[in-house]
Amino acid sequence: MIRSALRRTLLSAGLLLVPTLVPLPSTLYAQESPRIRAQRDELERIRREREALERRAADLRTSIHDLSEEVENIERRADATARIVKALDNQLATINGEVTQASTRMTNAESELTGKRSALRQRLVDIYKRGPLFTTQALLSARSFGELVARYKYLHLLALRDRALVHNVERLRDEVAVERNRLMSLQTALADNRTDKRREEEQLRALEREQSSHLAKTKGQVRAAEDRLASLKKTEVELTTALGALENERRRAESARPNAPRIASSIRTSDYGSLSWPVDGTLVYSFGKAQTASNTTIRWNGVGIEASMGTAVRVVSAGKVVMVRQFGTYGLIVVVDHGGGDYSTYGSLSHATVRENETVVKGQQIGAVGKSDPELPPHLHFEIRHDGIAVDPANWLRGR
Repeated sequence: MIRSALRRTLLSAGLLLVPTLVPLPSTLYAQESPRIRAQRDELERIRREREALERRAADLRTSIHDLSEEVENIERRADATARIVKALDNQLATINGEVTQASTRMTNAESELTGKRSALRQRLVDIYKRGPLFTTQALLSARSFGELVARYKYLHLLALRDRALVHNVERLRDEVAVERNRLMSLQTALADNRTDKRREEEQLRALEREQSSHLAKTKGQVRAAEDRLASLKKTEVELTTALGALENERRRAESARPNAPRIASSIRTSDYGSLSWPVDGTLVYSFGKAQTASNTTIRWNGVGIEASMGTAVRVVSAGKVVMVRQFGTYGLIVVVDHGGGDYSTYGSLSHATVRENETVVKGQQIGAVGKSDPELPPHLHFEIRHDGIAVDPANWLRGR
């Protein structure tokens, strides 16, 4: 009976010796070590950080912003990508180490399994050769009861040993299968890691090219802004000089006729905050200093009033046209002398409807809105000067 039970156990174990593979885990990284998992979590954190920077970069492309912010964004994206590449390198080294360990463990388990299978195979052969009645014969041939008990105990221990051998074979078979699956998973992760690293390195090179290109573009924009600012300052100086010459000539004419009545300005103190707008629209720039997108400071001696091309421009008060000409960055301008040292200037016109020395009345059309600055929409550049000094014209215009 003992022999029959042992035989059934060994034969069933023999069927289990057919090589099988434990199915791969449902997720590729189900068997990854805590160290690899921690590295993967850090990698995902850096990638989320970069995704946020990329979303901000997309926002910057569609909005008005400081150029330094875009440069900083590119630098931070490049830094995040470089950290991703470094993290992938660390992960690659860890996976390589675990591949080596898994290979060693699998080799040792396979070697031990081979030995155990050989021993089990030999035991099956021995049992088969002795026949099904060997256990009964061994027990019945005992010469005494003591010898019978001793033989029974020996056969029992032999059965336990054979059962342990079968269990060891099963354990080693499962261990080899698990290590083989783990090795396959690690090799897949290794291939993915190398692909990710190659892709991230390409992205890093692209960011570096973008950074270089953007830096060149930014330098070009700064140069263009500096050139534009220099042209604007030159135009303002020329206009101030021209208006100063007109004012000096007016004063000389008054000095030459000391007894003649002085011509008062048509713009009175009571007009402060109540003059009609020369054209309806919103301000594209205000009087005084302003910061441009390229971090340069620009000073406006007037205001820019946005309006459609061809919109009629009307004089804010009566006076005499003293200048109609192209004037640098201001484009076509009309200057009206209101008397008493007060002048109003209307720039960025598409055309003028008055001529020099022509007298105009309040609200008369003197020209139409044009576009003299390629970086600004069509608008009217409007100034008011008193004794050659520019004042904020918005303070003189009617509040809206």
